[in-house]
Amino acid sequence: MQNFDYHFEGEGEIPSPALVYHEDLIGENIEKALAIAGGPERMWPHVKTHKNAAVIRMLQARGIRRFKCATIAEAEMCAMCGAEHVLVSYPLVGPAIGRFVALNLRYGGSTFWAAGDDLEQLSLLGAAASAAGLTIPLLADLNCGMNRTGVQLEEAALKEFCLAAARISGLKLEGFHCYDGNLGIKDPGEREAAVAAAAKKLLAARAAIEAAGRKLPVLVMGGTPTFPFHARNRDAFLSPGTLFIQDHGYDAKYRDLDFTPAAALLTRVISHPAKDLFTLDLGYKAISADQEGERGIIAGLPEAAPESHSEEHWVFRMRGGGPAVGSILYVIPTHICSTTVLYPGVYVVRGGRLVNYWETSARDRKISV
Repeated sequence: MQNFDYHFEGEGEIPSPALVYHEDLIGENIEKALAIAGGPERMWPHVKTHKNAAVIRMLQARGIRRFKCATIAEAEMCAMCGAEHVLVSYPLVGPAIGRFVALNLRYGGSTFWAAGDDLEQLSLLGAAASAAGLTIPLLADLNCGMNRTGVQLEEAALKEFCLAAARISGLKLEGFHCYDGNLGIKDPGEREAAVAAAAKKLLAARAAIEAAGRKLPVLVMGGTPTFPFHARNRDAFLSPGTLFIQDHGYDAKYRDLDFTPAAALLTRVISHPAKDLFTLDLGYKAISADQEGERGIIAGLPEAAPESHSEEHWVFRMRGGGPAVGSILYVIPTHICSTTVLYPGVYVVRGGRLVNYWETSARDRKISV
């Protein structure tokens, strides 16, 4: 983890555990991302990591106009911020179809994009859009190897799907959505080669479809680990999400990505239950527990080793017993995305001082639509 002092003026008044954002670090991470992308025009970042309207406004202030999301609530949050383009990159099925159409009708200042891989469900979406007098821009969702959603990245199957999708009334097929989270390769050279190989197949498939008469100009590509390599393809929109906030998991694994964890969990030592042990008030109800192994690291105490973790307690072993009871410590979570949803809002630090509190705007599944 990069060296940064997460302590700040006013921390003693905050009840623990609490999620803290360092606004200066978020700003630095945004600027680094824009430098890699060559500017804001090709950025189509995911909002799932922070689910926060204030962070969206920070991105908008730097010229980013397109946002990607997974839930209807996230999409509505983006629209409430005046986002020009909002891509729901999650399959729309069941009531989500009607809610998506309702977003279009309520927030006319935003263009809402859909992504999908099932012709039957896309036909239902198209029928709902047509009934409302709408034409929805659509991206074909590609299975780039994660095997959770998407059309197989195979030329004949993808061509057949795209030509059929292009005939659905109420929809306008515009291109591909490709999330390649399966390419979580630690070595940057190997990761780059894997991205290039997948991109070659994708571009060949697009060329075949365009030769059949269907232009597909829009490519929304990648996530944080593959972001720098997709940035070299000037034809692609780029959709990282985590890197603006960053977490210990990505920071430790991808040393080639120069982004600093901007979120930290304020926690207190509540007990010294035995020799060489200390306990934090940071149970697994307060930090993401979806990752195997290390769930976070205590900033400035690399020698503290996790001993046990339960709902409200996290016990560490450290020679000498560790910090005194009542001490404030900061834990950088291994996975910030699923830690965020555990908190209704974040305390905001700027210039070493507590300055604000931002609600996690799209934490719930519904805002109004």
